[in-house]
Amino acid sequence: MEIITISFISLGVLVLMLSFGVPLPYCFGGALMTMVLFGGATMNGTMVWGFTQLANPVLLCIPLFVFAGSIMSVSGIAESLLKFVNIFVGRIRGGLGVVTTLSCAIIGAISGSGLTGISATGPLLIPEMAAKGYPRGYATALVANSSILGLLIPPSVTMIIYGWVTDTSILACFLATLGPGLVITVLFCVVNLVMSRNFPLIIDPPKPIPQQVREGVTATTRAIPALIMPVIILGGIYGGVMTPTEAAAVAVIYALPVGFLIYRGLTWDSFIEAAKSSATAVGAIMVMIVFSLMLSQIFVMEDVPQALVEGVFTITENKILLLILINLLLFFVGMIVNDVTAIILIAPLLLPLMEAIGVTPVQFAAIMGVNTAMGGVTPPYASILYLGMRIGKVEFSEIIKPAMTLILFGYVPVVFLTSLWPDLSLFIPALFGY
Repeated sequence: MEIITISFISLGVLVLMLSFGVPLPYCFGGALMTMVLFGGATMNGTMVWGFTQLANPVLLCIPLFVFAGSIMSVSGIAESLLKFVNIFVGRIRGGLGVVTTLSCAIIGAISGSGLTGISATGPLLIPEMAAKGYPRGYATALVANSSILGLLIPPSVTMIIYGWVTDTSILACFLATLGPGLVITVLFCVVNLVMSRNFPLIIDPPKPIPQQVREGVTATTRAIPALIMPVIILGGIYGGVMTPTEAAAVAVIYALPVGFLIYRGLTWDSFIEAAKSSATAVGAIMVMIVFSLMLSQIFVMEDVPQALVEGVFTITENKILLLILINLLLFFVGMIVNDVTAIILIAPLLLPLMEAIGVTPVQFAAIMGVNTAMGGVTPPYASILYLGMRIGKVEFSEIIKPAMTLILFGYVPVVFLTSLWPDLSLFIPALFGY
């Protein structure tokens, strides 16, 4: 059989094993062995190469950002940010939903993780929204979908992975997803305001202006240490003062005294628990990375990307049609695997095709980022959505309709805008010389 056929069979094996809930490393191992047994691929040096890639300093920022996010979620930093955002929009109809979306965007700019976003904001916001008259299923869906902004508002763990596997500037990748992330934030706020008109909301009574000013000053003052955190991270990275890895280390160092001494939500026990949960998450990510890297390297050695480009061009050379087909493929992949897996597996495979039709690696970063983020809340994978269900204590039937509404009117338009309007993802990187 042709190597491209064997490659698709190996990907089929991967999908089949994933659908049965087999642990991710074994899934990639099964696909890898399919290539070895039926495609004539060799593993000589591939395993050694895979493990040596883990020594790349770029990857060090992943555990550091995950650890910083875990500290933030238990230290009181997230709560102070919520109260700060609530000052500006909390007293309008639907304002609490806007607070939810904006808070998740800010927290995403600190942690770079959707799971951290929902873990930090869900326990605070979902009960509060329910108490104010929002249906609990809608509140949970809004928090879950907004938490995905952590994958788009930089710094983002997925963009670190993408930049690493495609040899693209990580800063350029960060900037590429910023535009789409901001547009999705605005769309979520608009959709929330429209949907909130049908909810029996409890609106806080107006307060005297002097009292509002006092509360605003108090909340702002208390939020200053938390607000400094994204300023340090993003300012250091964008200003060229720090690499993403150095910024991640600074985020951890800064979060510790803020959590222990200022907000005092961080205790020794919660610190140890945050370290354990971060280590578990990072360990799973790294094991998955090395196995998926080996499979990707086998594909490259067998010239699968080049064969894929030639095969696709025999079907059509129309750029718009190809972009639609690629987006459908990325959406399907995002539905069955997590974002990191999708990027490691698909980015090296499709990048030659994207470059052949005139899509730059930086724009492709944004296309992959939006699609894989949407997959995090789209069943059957939908890890963020399922975590939200546990935190919000709701059933699938309660959350699926509002979640799909937010996806349809929030994510789907931006998927096509990112693909068909390059300036959405390339304008900001161009300002920084990328």
